[in-house]
Amino acid sequence: MEQRDSSRSPGRGSAWYRHRLVAVAVGLVLVAGLLVAIVVDNDDPAPGQAQSNSTAPAPTPPLTAPSTPTAKICGNTAVLSGPATAPAGAVTVATTQNLNDITKASPAGTTFWLQPGTHSLGAGPFSQVIPKEGNTYLGAPGAVLDGGRVNRYAFTGYVTNVTIKNLTIQNFGAPKTNNDEGVVNHNAAIGWTIEGNTIRHNAGAGVMVGSRSQIRGNCLQENGQYGFNAYNPDKVAGITIENNEIAGNNTDDWEAAKPGCGCTGGGKFWEVTGAVVRGNWVHHNRSAGLWADTNNTGFAIEGNYFSDNTAEAIVYETSYNASIRGNTFVRNGLGKGPANGGFPTSAVYISESGSDKRVAGMFNQTFEISGNVFTDNWAGVILWENADRFAGSPANTSTGSGTLVNPATVTVKSCVAANIGKQPYLGDCRWKTQNVHVHGNTFSLDPNKIGKSCASRSGCGYNGLFSNWGTFPVWSPYKEKAIQQAITFDQGNRFYANTYRGPWNFIVHEQGNRVNWAAWQGAPYVQDRDSVIKVQGER
Repeated sequence: MEQRDSSRSPGRGSAWYRHRLVAVAVGLVLVAGLLVAIVVDNDDPAPGQAQSNSTAPAPTPPLTAPSTPTAKICGNTAVLSGPATAPAGAVTVATTQNLNDITKASPAGTTFWLQPGTHSLGAGPFSQVIPKEGNTYLGAPGAVLDGGRVNRYAFTGYVTNVTIKNLTIQNFGAPKTNNDEGVVNHNAAIGWTIEGNTIRHNAGAGVMVGSRSQIRGNCLQENGQYGFNAYNPDKVAGITIENNEIAGNNTDDWEAAKPGCGCTGGGKFWEVTGAVVRGNWVHHNRSAGLWADTNNTGFAIEGNYFSDNTAEAIVYETSYNASIRGNTFVRNGLGKGPANGGFPTSAVYISESGSDKRVAGMFNQTFEISGNVFTDNWAGVILWENADRFAGSPANTSTGSGTLVNPATVTVKSCVAANIGKQPYLGDCRWKTQNVHVHGNTFSLDPNKIGKSCASRSGCGYNGLFSNWGTFPVWSPYKEKAIQQAITFDQGNRFYANTYRGPWNFIVHEQGNRVNWAAWQGAPYVQDRDSVIKVQGER
């Protein structure tokens, strides 16, 4: 993630994702019991709004943001417990046996049923289970695979279509080890199903996610770095993260150990194409809740409940084409916000990201942030673009990465001083916050419920659309107010049809430009012109 700024390195959808685009859509969305009118116009811009190349999406089925946490998984034995007896044909594994030895002795495609009790893998740091193609590992009620803080990884290797269900997998890796590594599916192999497990108290990431993998109904709790990490050097595509409880991760506080690493949170995505993130409860993570960092595209983030994450609930950075729809955000950013130098720590932080029809994936016309409920977060939605950050710039700390819009011509190696001032490099070397529509959301803020630190001067209670004054590098063509003008007026970013309660303010155009309702809604910005402002408690 980057703010003012620094950045960091490292399924199946519903039918509505594939609806064709139309020119006009008018509808109602039910948000936490409140009907909010959503009016999506045709290609004509709103009054005072710059013309956009985006068109409005077809009406989508109403999606109600959840009023309570969606996936209460941790400690829920009714959800997590496996079969009390071995399934027909399964190999039974006793606690006195070594699971990897039995795996070696069995053919591919075997189902293993682990008896109740604590299972261990041996005394060496690299004692681990290396599955064969199509293996299934199934836990009886009370089956625990424990690394004893000695074994570094639980399940490794490159074979596909492995299933792991109903196990407690814990204590792999000594504290403050396994940085940027994972314990379950360590090599981010393809097509793994991780379902109904408790994966906790491990170093690094609890789970690595490879292409065509499904992570469903798990408790991913109090792992050292991440609950999960979706990264593979060969990239990741077509994943589902659904109905998990993702809680209390980053216990090793890697941001303190590696300042500026951007390498922590409930879950991280890097160069993922196609992700459905649905129905999760993401809470009390000691960093961001979910973080999509660098060249992700085609994300549906819907129906989740984000609460009490120390930093942002969602960071979507230098990436493309997403829908953040029908989620609930409660008390996020309250840890990071007061110390963030006045830069608003928002529940949803969009950094150099938007929709582009040249990039593969759903939602390539408009980037939708709609039908969400925001309650007592440090800030709401911030749309930001760093003027100094582009492919080829020393300020681009997504090292070695270029944009996805014109890869045959525009690369990190061609975005150099000799080319950057001419097309297509001038337009295509940048990740852009563009075509983002923030609409049909409810933003509520009661500063008394946050505390004395919640004040306008400290960045509390803001939505925003802005950039910094471009200064760097010396050969940059994006200096001074070029990107401030672009993000504010020329890139199709709109706030509209939202409902606000409480003392909201706005940052617009430039980082220090804090404005009230009248200035935000009036010329030249013309944002939230048709939105509703209510006093706290008014229906």
